[in-house]
Amino acid sequence: MITKDQTIGEVLQLNPNAANILMRFGMGCLGCPSAQVESIEQACEVHGLNLEEVLAALNEK
Repeated sequence: MITKDQTIGEVLQLNPNAANILMRFGMGCLGCPSAQVESIEQACEVHGLNLEEVLAALNEK
């Protein structure tokens, strides 16, 4: 289960489809250095996204 505290880098390792999901939400900077240390919660805040919606999409089976 992906949580708000995990970094984007961790999420990309846990969910092979995460890059597509995050890009669909407008997060195109997945390879930038901050993605390795920025949490999903922080990224959603920066991009003005609803955290719960993003987490639901990332945790969909």
